[in-house]
Amino acid sequence: MKTESYTSKPTGKIPNSRFPLLVHRGAIPGGGVDAVKARFRENGWGNNWEYPGIYEYAHFHSTSHECLGCAAGWMEFNLSVEGWTKLRLEVGDVIVMPAGVSHEMTDHSEDIMMCGGYAGGRDWDNIQEAFLTSELYYQACKRIMMLPIPDRDPATGEVLHQWHDAPSSVDGGWNDFRDGLDASA
Repeated sequence: MKTESYTSKPTGKIPNSRFPLLVHRGAIPGGGVDAVKARFRENGWGNNWEYPGIYEYAHFHSTSHECLGCAAGWMEFNLSVEGWTKLRLEVGDVIVMPAGVSHEMTDHSEDIMMCGGYAGGRDWDNIQEAFLTSELYYQACKRIMMLPIPDRDPATGEVLHQWHDAPSSVDGGWNDFRDGLDASA
């Protein structure tokens, strides 16, 4: 299994996360709805669902971290990490997505079947940047900051070392602002 890691920082009214988004390639060989959901549940990621893809509009969650596993077919995402990144998932691949990272389906095979789960079986919300006021954005950020790091990675069952080792906050542009002040001095 190969793991990819993607970083993010706040963009507009998308909070993103200090935690990296992880993609575990071939984490569940052969995929299959039952196998993907069972893996998620055994590692503490419940409130599972199965669906032919995900929403085709950009959205993020503020009440839970999410995992997505490709049970059949393939799907392409647009993700708010490292700018905006296009990513393709194939059978057996799993994404571990921190709360605050925006995502949408942009393409898929005819036989696509995705499974999802949420850390600790939490309920999820559905937030779209276009509908956020400053106050709603602030409230979403507050909820995200209060979420605990999940006990285990939904694909590997191991401690999420990449999240425990993450910086204590997201660079929200302060360094660029500070560098501008230093240059004008």
